[in-house]
Amino acid sequence: MDFETARTRMVDNQIRTTDVTSHAILRAFLEVPREEFLPASRRPLAYVDDDVPLGDGRYVMETSPLAKLLQLAAIDKDDVVLDVGCTTGYSSAIISHLAGSVVALEEDPALAAAATDNLARLDYVTCAVVENALVEGCPAEAPYDVIIFQGSVETLPTTFFDQMKSGGRMVVVRGSGNSAEALLYVKDDEGVVSERFAFNCSIKPLPSFRRKAEFVF
Repeated sequence: MDFETARTRMVDNQIRTTDVTSHAILRAFLEVPREEFLPASRRPLAYVDDDVPLGDGRYVMETSPLAKLLQLAAIDKDDVVLDVGCTTGYSSAIISHLAGSVVALEEDPALAAAATDNLARLDYVTCAVVENALVEGCPAEAPYDVIIFQGSVETLPTTFFDQMKSGGRMVVVRGSGNSAEALLYVKDDEGVVSERFAFNCSIKPLPSFRRKAEFVF
């Protein structure tokens, strides 16, 4: 399979056509080999217009919504970014082309090991993989200029607001299905966080952020 040609077509047909205009983001998707972040059996699916399943309800996110969410985050070359649920490291590699450094957070030991291997093998030296519960974030490396999630959430723990820098941004998709909303949170210099709806965005959920079932009498 000609992965390089497939990658170019992916950018032209899947990303450019969905209002992603940032040249830096388009270049990043052209440069990062998505196939290298997938198990060998999944590599033929690297450039399909869909999420790539990894098992246990985890996925490498479809490139179009990922690109749109990154554009919403407006990542700067000096930013420190927390990538929540990085799976095998693909999203963190993309972000590393835009940011100063990336904390790639993953709670699944096998996925964290794969991300560590992939990012090191491909020389993404500004990415550091941290294995920790996703719902806790990574307070040890906080605060962050940008926090972004590799899947939708039903609940958003307040700890993530505490881990934002003044002037920091957080991009999260809340809800499920076609009614899910991409939201931008911004923290001002006084520590007040504002929320803005950006667009509807249907992506696969992060299982750790599901709302717990409640008893109804």
